[in-house]
Amino acid sequence: MSSTIPTQTGTVAHPDPATHTAHRLSARKFALHFAEMVVAMAVGMVALHPVWTFVLDALGAAGLMHDPYAGALIMATNMTVAMSAWMKVRGHRWRPIAEMGAAMYLPFLVLFVPLALELIDEGALLLWGHVLMLPAMAAAMLLRPHEYAHC
Repeated sequence: MSSTIPTQTGTVAHPDPATHTAHRLSARKFALHFAEMVVAMAVGMVALHPVWTFVLDALGAAGLMHDPYAGALIMATNMTVAMSAWMKVRGHRWRPIAEMGAAMYLPFLVLFVPLALELIDEGALLLWGHVLMLPAMAAAMLLRPHEYAHC
């Protein structure tokens, strides 16, 4: 049975423990889905890097892998492809998949400016690009919590 809490505008039902537990489970599912996407991104980086190396070498453009701008975008693409595939398997619509893909690229794109101004080096680009992806992903998820909490 729910109790009520008096407020200036009336009474508000006090959540019962069963409701609180359901909310906590949703938060757990939300966090689990976030972790699943991070794992998918890591798999994408490892699995697709050799494909890019092979293709770019065959095209005579192997140097692109060593260019910090192209290398970062290739890495973001590898993560996005794998994460998008996993999201589709989990039943997500294309719009949230595209938003999550943008979260993979945005940190690198922002960091290209300090890289071009020589305020950071390639190592910092890669480190901070990956670190900043996590809050970018969380922000994308928080745009549509119902999209991620059900998984």
